[in-house]
Amino acid sequence: MEAWDSFAADVHKGGKEMFKKRKILWSVGLGLFLLFSLAVIDSRIIQGVAEKGNEVYEQIRLLSEVFVLVRDNYVEPVDPQKLIYGACEGMVGKLDPFSQFMDPSAHQMMKSETEGKFGGLGIRIAIQEGRLTVVTPLPRTPAYELGILPGDKIMKIEGKDTKDITLSEAVKLLRGKPGTEVTISIFREGEKDLIDFTVTRAIVKIESVPDAKMLTDKIGYIELIEFSKETPDEFDKVWKKLKKQGMESLILDLRYNPGGLLATAVEICKNFIGDRKLIVYTQGRSEDQIIKFFAEKKARHEKIPLVILVNRGSASGSEIVAGCVQDWKRGIVLGEKTFGKASVQSLMPLSDGSGLRLTTAKYYTPSGRSIHDVGITPDIVVEVPREMMAELMKQREKIYGLSTEAEKEREKEKIKDPQIERAKEILLAQERFSEIEKGVEEIREGAEEGAEKEKEK
Repeated sequence: MEAWDSFAADVHKGGKEMFKKRKILWSVGLGLFLLFSLAVIDSRIIQGVAEKGNEVYEQIRLLSEVFVLVRDNYVEPVDPQKLIYGACEGMVGKLDPFSQFMDPSAHQMMKSETEGKFGGLGIRIAIQEGRLTVVTPLPRTPAYELGILPGDKIMKIEGKDTKDITLSEAVKLLRGKPGTEVTISIFREGEKDLIDFTVTRAIVKIESVPDAKMLTDKIGYIELIEFSKETPDEFDKVWKKLKKQGMESLILDLRYNPGGLLATAVEICKNFIGDRKLIVYTQGRSEDQIIKFFAEKKARHEKIPLVILVNRGSASGSEIVAGCVQDWKRGIVLGEKTFGKASVQSLMPLSDGSGLRLTTAKYYTPSGRSIHDVGITPDIVVEVPREMMAELMKQREKIYGLSTEAEKEREKEKIKDPQIERAKEILLAQERFSEIEKGVEEIREGAEEGAEKEKEK
């Protein structure tokens, strides 16, 4: 859901000093590392442990003792690899909802998702308050079509309780062969009973810009649902199309946008923010880990009136864009408070094909606001009841093969989107105010010209 920086571990070549450190580690019984993969041990890990002193030795030894006792004394034989993976999942799971240890199969699924095409339900998930929670449904997917909403808590998968489930386990249960079904039981705020959804898995192709159109003669609308590598080019393409159609103001819809690549979010900001202003910065554990991202000297579209739509399904990259525009007062942010997921996850491949998705930094807006766990509060709050939002989601789906009459009837039954309607009102008011200003300026210039002619006479 996020800007993941894949990188491989550095391997240092040791000499005598490293050999001594290896001997120290073996002397305190670090058999766990041998049992882990029976492969070459990363000398950087060994060096780091050795430098920490006896406290770390004792902690590692405790883990090794538990491993051996379970392996040798549990009532039934246990796969050692299963124990190791479980220990890794538990350790990383104690950090935050977004860090994750992935076994080789889960790691492969994660990589397939970052490539933009995967089989599943079409939802982004996280662990919140110990429960599997929907961050956002991806538009044009099975979950979206059924009306699954941000904030829905998945209490059961195929009748199995999800309490204390890991993200890796959840991914395995939810993903599957396209065309197969999976039933999930959801707790939704305001509902007394669980809601069961039977979802047919499908190949989910992530689109960056699924919709771009003119809402009036002058107001354009662009929907972004993902910040992928292709997003800037897709955005530029639809922008040129709308400008040719007369666009003079824009509604940028970031609702249900869970994020993606940090660099892409920065590029989208550069369309509206110039003067080399700060767009966003990331902060890790130390001051030297601050990374700042700046705009260019001139914004591509620096003057066009702008309204950005957000809701509780807007996270990460979409929060960066909204926060930047809000801080610099470049446009109006409208809708509902965003999700509050503004941290950087680095995707680290491990030696046996498994992977570690680790939170390594957090995002901050130009004014220094931390978005993580807080979210972006819109300039203008327009809340949409969950029932209405579910209906809006359904009616936005295209239905192919309808007759002309059926299509007209469907249009009549559609309800209006309150957030889009409010955004239109704001831009129309700005448009009218600009016309008045222009008229006043013309009157003033005419009066001055008349006065000059009188002087000449």
